[in-house]
Amino acid sequence: MLQVQFIRQNKALVLERLGIKNFKDAAAVVEEVLALDDQRRKLTLDYDETQAKINTASKEIGKLMASGNKADAEARKQEVATLKQALGPINESLIATEKLLHDTLVKLPNLPGPKVPAGKTPEDNLEVRGGGQKPVLPGNAVPHWDLAKQYDLIDFELGNKITGSGFPVYKKQGARLQRALISYFLDFNTAAGYDEMLPPYLVNEASAYGTGQLPDKEGQMYFVTEDNFYLIPTAEVPVTNIYRDEILKEADLPVKMTAYTPCFRREAGSYGKDVRGLNRLHQFEKVELVQLVKPEQSYAVLEEMVAHVEKLILSLGLPYRILLLCGGDMGFASAQTYDFEVYSAAQDKWLEVSSVSNFESYQTNRMKARYKDSNGKNQLLHSLNGSSLALPRIMACLLENNQLPDGILLPEVLHRYFGSDRISNA
Repeated sequence: MLQVQFIRQNKALVLERLGIKNFKDAAAVVEEVLALDDQRRKLTLDYDETQAKINTASKEIGKLMASGNKADAEARKQEVATLKQALGPINESLIATEKLLHDTLVKLPNLPGPKVPAGKTPEDNLEVRGGGQKPVLPGNAVPHWDLAKQYDLIDFELGNKITGSGFPVYKKQGARLQRALISYFLDFNTAAGYDEMLPPYLVNEASAYGTGQLPDKEGQMYFVTEDNFYLIPTAEVPVTNIYRDEILKEADLPVKMTAYTPCFRREAGSYGKDVRGLNRLHQFEKVELVQLVKPEQSYAVLEEMVAHVEKLILSLGLPYRILLLCGGDMGFASAQTYDFEVYSAAQDKWLEVSSVSNFESYQTNRMKARYKDSNGKNQLLHSLNGSSLALPRIMACLLENNQLPDGILLPEVLHRYFGSDRISNA
């Protein structure tokens, strides 16, 4: 959530950056925020002045009673009663205005950082760099959904029977490969200094609000009506909220966490070939990275996290590219985002497998996640997160890119986790 004082002091900059993010009605919402803040300030002043008059009159009543001047004391009591009667409506208006200000303020997305390019669609994203070699497959190569059936790895029809479309059942070697990837990703992250966490898979409204899923993505989350809980769309939500309403010591920073969770998303995207197989699911598994850092370090940490994910993808031998997202393709809460895409050889397309983002203080302001600086003053932290990695499309590319006539060869880093160097029908 943006801070009102920053908007007031940097109105032109705010409008310019919201324009980069293609936020509709930016000027109108900003003006509404400032008008409500003016109203809040006036009501706060009226309340404080009225309360001060009550306090002053109350003190005088005691003195008048002590001096025996009961008539003036009674007059003062009547004055206090009138002031208290006026204080109630002022307080009610102040509470209502503060709520309306808050509800309007959360409509504003985070401002894109200075490096974020202008643009509206994924075609406007900038390729930063890439690596790996695209494999040359035999003419009879098939996409991963056919390989999944051939080697009995994943049953999409069974998942549809049990639950519905977008909920696959991983079987035998497919389930073992899924577990191998999760274990490898977690080990890779903890070796780099991330503390492993195992958070709840459901969160309350405050947690979903804290990381920016509410109110922006309410329709994309599964909601448990009986208990008012949300199934998590990503481990980012519960893990980042560990530090909601906390004040950390400067010596405790940076906070580095990694977590494996299933992820649940109602809106699985478009229909047709783009959602076939593992390309887009309602339930999938992901290993996440989260960091909480001092503001002056967050963009350097962003680049470090990008390098970390890049090294992980390189270890899997997958061809990849890194994209700097344009303003129009960024998430609501992000200030800068890099996407990783890996090449799916049998489909001849690039598939997104990770996003690494700096949220600056947008999430931490909502969560009141702070640290005490060297001067003893509480400051908002900056939060960052990234996928390391999302499993479905990684598995799809591993299967497709490494298919052989007699099996599917796995990257060397997975051999000890999987228990073999390949998937086969043997």
